[in-house]
Amino acid sequence: MTTAKNTICLWYDKDAEAAARFYATVFPDSAVGAVHRAPGDYPSGKAGDVLTVQFTVAGIPCLGLNGGPTFKHNEAFSFQIATDDQEETDRYWNAIVGNGGQESACGWCKDRWGVSWQITPRVLTEALAAGGDEAGRAFAAMMGMTKIDVAAIEAARRG
Repeated sequence: MTTAKNTICLWYDKDAEAAARFYATVFPDSAVGAVHRAPGDYPSGKAGDVLTVQFTVAGIPCLGLNGGPTFKHNEAFSFQIATDDQEETDRYWNAIVGNGGQESACGWCKDRWGVSWQITPRVLTEALAAGGDEAGRAFAAMMGMTKIDVAAIEAARRG
């Protein structure tokens, strides 16, 4: 895995490798690359501890940094995963929420490390892009959901 010119760096307390390995099992076009160990002691770890992990999530190059408990993830950053149908939506949602994660509203959830995910069916994105009454109906339907219900969005689009 070569280093990309632009890489998303995600700060973890101490579980960057576990998170990367989890993402690689859940999302296609995902993999764990190099795992680098600290050459010396640092504020939140010791020499030999995993310091960084290169990984890819759905084709996006990332670097996990075990930086300690100082900074926490929040919704200001999220991965948005486009899904093609309810089965794919359910698979990703259930993998994240069912492995220590947490449901939120409008297709958002958090994994057990606090990273936010938007599991977004393409039918919702297309409805919102259509504008007008169709977008308004789809948006209103979405506002009452946690995990997105594809059939309900399709019905809202039709009116």
